[in-house]
Amino acid sequence: QEQLVESGGGSVQPGGSLRLSCAASGLTMDYYGVGWFRQAPGKPREGISCITSTGATTNYADSVKGRFTVSRDSAKVYLQMNSLKPEDTAVYYCAATSWTMCVMYETVYEYWGQGTQVTVSS
Repeated sequence: QEQLVESGGGSVQPGGSLRLSCAASGLTMDYYGVGWFRQAPGKPREGISCITSTGATTNYADSVKGRFTVSRDSAKVYLQMNSLKPEDTAVYYCAATSWTMCVMYETVYEYWGQGTQVTVSS
């Protein structure tokens, strides 16, 4: 059964950093582009970053640009989150798509993780 698993979430103070990881089982990560999404309480889920299967192309939402960095190796995809703000508090999801383009539209993503909680609070 194909599935994605996020890890690395937790609680951090404003200005702190976290690194999320996304691992796959039942599917070969190398073949898929990956997107990161988040959903804050009472808000719709939003796409915040993506990376193509080769890692050659990345993209970021304006809300995280300059603070978050997506990367990948042969086994996992990572989201390095720096300068975290309280408004970054959300459940973070990774998702995989067979699309070759780096897009942050939920509808093109075929596989989703269960999410990991990130809380930024003093």
